[in-house]
Amino acid sequence: MKVTVDDDSCRGHGVCAALCPEVFTLTDDGYARARRDEVPEAHQIAVTEAIVACPERAIHLEEETCL
Repeated sequence: MKVTVDDDSCRGHGVCAALCPEVFTLTDDGYARARRDEVPEAHQIAVTEAIVACPERAIHLEEETCL
Protein backbone atom coordinates (compact mmCIF):
# COMPACT_ATOMS: atom_id res chain seq x y z
CA MET A 1 0.00 0.00 0.00
CA LYS A 2 1.20 3.46 -0.88
CA VAL A 3 0.17 6.58 1.06
CA THR A 4 0.27 10.18 -0.15
CA VAL A 5 -0.77 13.53 1.27
CA ASP A 6 -2.36 16.03 -1.11
CA ASP A 7 -0.38 19.25 -0.62
CA ASP A 8 -3.24 21.38 -1.93
CA SER A 9 -5.78 19.90 0.49
CA CYS A 10 -3.71 19.60 3.69
CA ARG A 11 -4.32 22.43 6.15
CA GLY A 12 -1.92 21.25 8.82
CA HIS A 13 -4.32 19.94 11.45
CA GLY A 14 -1.72 17.31 12.41
CA VAL A 15 -4.19 14.53 13.17
CA CYS A 16 -2.33 12.07 10.95
CA ALA A 17 1.01 12.70 12.64
CA ALA A 18 -0.62 12.30 16.05
CA LEU A 19 -2.25 9.00 15.08
CA CYS A 20 0.68 7.49 13.18
CA PRO A 21 4.00 9.33 13.66
CA GLU A 22 5.85 6.36 12.17
CA VAL A 23 4.37 7.18 8.75
CA PHE A 24 3.44 10.89 8.91
CA THR A 25 5.42 13.95 9.90
CA LEU A 26 4.78 17.67 9.85
CA THR A 27 6.95 20.09 7.90
CA ASP A 28 8.41 23.22 9.48
CA ASP A 29 5.33 25.02 8.13
CA GLY A 30 3.05 22.53 9.92
CA TYR A 31 1.78 20.59 6.91
CA ALA A 32 1.68 16.80 6.74
CA ARG A 33 4.06 14.67 4.72
CA ALA A 34 4.39 10.93 4.42
CA ARG A 35 7.75 9.82 5.82
CA ARG A 36 7.69 6.90 3.42
CA ASP A 37 5.62 5.96 0.40
CA GLU A 38 5.05 2.35 1.37
CA VAL A 39 3.01 1.67 4.49
CA PRO A 40 4.54 -1.06 6.65
CA GLU A 41 2.04 -3.77 7.51
CA ALA A 42 2.37 -2.99 11.22
CA HIS A 43 1.05 0.54 10.62
CA GLN A 44 -1.77 -0.11 8.15
CA ILE A 45 -4.53 0.19 10.75
CA ALA A 46 -3.14 3.47 12.13
CA VAL A 47 -2.82 4.89 8.60
CA THR A 48 -6.43 3.93 7.86
CA GLU A 49 -7.49 5.69 11.07
CA ALA A 50 -5.53 8.79 9.99
CA ILE A 51 -7.25 8.76 6.59
CA VAL A 52 -10.68 8.63 8.21
CA ALA A 53 -9.78 11.28 10.81
CA CYS A 54 -8.28 13.81 8.37
CA PRO A 55 -10.67 16.79 8.34
CA GLU A 56 -9.57 17.80 4.84
CA ARG A 57 -9.55 14.29 3.33
CA ALA A 58 -6.01 15.01 2.16
CA ILE A 59 -4.58 11.52 2.71
CA HIS A 60 -4.88 8.93 -0.02
CA LEU A 61 -4.04 5.24 -0.04
CA GLU A 62 -3.36 3.25 -3.17
CA GLU A 63 -3.32 -0.50 -3.34
CA GLU A 64 -0.58 -1.87 -5.54
CA THR A 65 -1.74 -3.99 -8.41
CA CYS A 66 0.28 -6.62 -10.20
CA LEU A 67 -0.24 -6.91 -13.92
